[in-house]
Amino acid sequence: MSIVTPHGPRLKVIAMVLAGGQGERLHPLTRDRAKPAVPFGGIYRIIDFTLSNCVNSGLRRIFVLTQYKSSSLDYHIHFGWNILSHEMGEFIRCIPPQQRTSTSWYLGTADAIYQNIYTLEQERPHLTFVLSGDHIYKMNYRAMLDAHLEKSADLTIACIPVPKEEAARLGVAVVDRDSRIVDFREKDPDAPTIPGSPSLCLASMGVYLFNTPELVRQATENFKTAPETERDFGKNIIPHMIKQRAVYAHDFKDENRKPQKYWRDIGTRDAYWEANMDLVEVDPLFNLYDADWPIRTAPLQYPPAKTVFNEEGPAGRRGLVLNSLVSPGCIVSGGHVERSILSPNVRVEEGARVTESIIMDDCTIGRGCTIHQAIIDKAVEIPDGTQIGLDPEADKGRYTVTTRGIVVVPRRMHYA
Repeated sequence: MSIVTPHGPRLKVIAMVLAGGQGERLHPLTRDRAKPAVPFGGIYRIIDFTLSNCVNSGLRRIFVLTQYKSSSLDYHIHFGWNILSHEMGEFIRCIPPQQRTSTSWYLGTADAIYQNIYTLEQERPHLTFVLSGDHIYKMNYRAMLDAHLEKSADLTIACIPVPKEEAARLGVAVVDRDSRIVDFREKDPDAPTIPGSPSLCLASMGVYLFNTPELVRQATENFKTAPETERDFGKNIIPHMIKQRAVYAHDFKDENRKPQKYWRDIGTRDAYWEANMDLVEVDPLFNLYDADWPIRTAPLQYPPAKTVFNEEGPAGRRGLVLNSLVSPGCIVSGGHVERSILSPNVRVEEGARVTESIIMDDCTIGRGCTIHQAIIDKAVEIPDGTQIGLDPEADKGRYTVTTRGIVVVPRRMHYA
């Protein structure tokens, strides 16, 4: 992004998307892929939402910092996001750990930036967005940039009110009347609440906008003085900065245009399942159908989805789909699908029943199967008559089962 301000010359802005997380709490969905590459909502990957926000905001110089099992993510970005014009100075570029100062992988969010200071020196942007590649939300980053310039901030952090019980896994800000952050707690079980709202905390969304010289200064100082376990923005750099620099909270303006602001950190299997289920409501909490704020992804070369209805034979076949997302290439051949998400090239055979489940690419649900509240990863063939999600004890003996009782079937699982 290159912008002209009323107060000075054209400013150069880039984004650095942190996409190297292992996503251990999403295992086995992250057994073979990085967390931002996990499929979501049928045809998307999680990182598509952050990248779409960037492109829709006019932010088109983007570095994706990869690390853990990045092959799937690299492939997706290379073939699915080659939509920008190199001649116009636009790009989305994946960068693995550079290991310029040591042989370490990224030791934290701040260390990821420090290992890529050479990239910042080459680009020389005035402002740098540091974004997480594993959240689901819609945001115009230009509005945040305008607020940052208006406040003459060194760092601006996008924030959203969240229930106090959720704040223990997030960073929480305390602000004064001018929205300047005066305290910041990372994953505090007794996080401070918003004055006048004892049930809510002001949480960081993991969306940061830095003046680039300040970002370089803070990342470098952190690398030189902090131990390897303290190289994180939320835990280390932000609490340090608020004591000596102008750090402001930005009130999240939601482009989802619903009564309640929508931002999801889908760091656990249950949160992942719940966010997918948000999409199948009659009035979905998260709107994928807004032409003014499109969510982009890799193009799919599949035929249209199909249901099969045939009354011939002793039982007949009725392919029925209710309140579900059905991706291209799917065939519901006499099965029943309700409140579920079918990813591309899924087949649901005669007599099968799929409810409140996520079925990923290239899966087959055999005849007479019952699948309830399950996540089935790619390329699994469920044998005829299999039941999943009905008997918790039997499921625990064979699959991963979450605290909520969601059954997770790993990719390419083989049934003997």
